[in-house]
Amino acid sequence: MSIVTAAFDDLDPRTLYGILRLRNLVFVVEQRCPYLDLDGRDLEPATRHCWILHAGVIGAYLRIVPDGGELRRIGRVVTAPSARGQGLAARLVRHALTLTARPALLDAQSNLVGWYAALGFEPVGPEFVEDGIPHTPMRHP
Repeated sequence: MSIVTAAFDDLDPRTLYGILRLRNLVFVVEQRCPYLDLDGRDLEPATRHCWILHAGVIGAYLRIVPDGGELRRIGRVVTAPSARGQGLAARLVRHALTLTARPALLDAQSNLVGWYAALGFEPVGPEFVEDGIPHTPMRHP
């Protein structure tokens, strides 16, 4: 299972569909969090989409977006229910950190702060609630 990285304009329609389907399945349906996932950031030229195929479908995904100056923000980190427990998301986050070559930020769901800390992230601010879910801002040096 290899990691694929692409800009939006390099995504074929089936891959884009798979990415959006997975994000919708987990963030909107499973987490019962209706929100506008299509925020325009996917389209930005500097945004990178990273994923791993698992059993022929996207098993894990994340995106990296510019966040002012030298910072990059990792977001939309998601693993398909059928692919959980195999370390795919951790592989993707480590891969994303090699692509940024600069400090990386993310807003971790607060129940995952320990998981992100194991990958080298540190909390950098107070917990806040977004779309009904507690989050903690974190930074990787």
